[in-house]
Amino acid sequence: MSTLPLNSGATQFSASQTAKINVLSQPIPIEHYLRQPQRLVNALTDSRRVSQLSEQVFRLKMQPLSFLSLKIQPTVDMKVWAESNGTIKLRSLGCEILGFEYINQRFTLNLQGHLSLHESNGITSLQGRADLEVQVDIPPPLCFTPRPILEAAGNGLLKSVLMTVKQRLLHQLLADYHSWVKSQIEENTLDNYNSELPLFNPE
Repeated sequence: MSTLPLNSGATQFSASQTAKINVLSQPIPIEHYLRQPQRLVNALTDSRRVSQLSEQVFRLKMQPLSFLSLKIQPTVDMKVWAESNGTIKLRSLGCEILGFEYINQRFTLNLQGHLSLHESNGITSLQGRADLEVQVDIPPPLCFTPRPILEAAGNGLLKSVLMTVKQRLLHQLLADYHSWVKSQIEENTLDNYNSELPLFNPE
């Protein structure tokens, strides 16, 4: 995974995205759901592209990206954890560009994000922000493209990546939370039912 600093000739791209979701009250508060990084990661991305490396570290194979005439597919290692106040933090640990060694050796990615609970006037909401930054040495002949054009294309690409994550956050996270609450209630109900059954004593 590439984490090396790049030279001063690297081109830098960046994008940020914020999100806010109102959360309806459920029998199990959403704080309990947010303590499970794996469910959160699978809700925000396609679970078929994610592998879990440790309790808090996940490897995400991103969708192929098109940048001018280049097509790249980054694989990003991310750490996702919950702080004591309930805030979820996300930070990239490294990135690899498969099948494109020139770019892989001259590419760094930095992703940071957070998601936290807020209460206001009796309304619970999740509020988050993600910041994505990429530095890369553009290979020839693209390196001769005017820098404003490169930056506009790169920044636009990163913005579209974050927008895709935001849309999944808005549509998938609450649906997965509600599904999790339902499964927990059903599981507890079944456990209670089984504990109340009389022991079978054959004669």
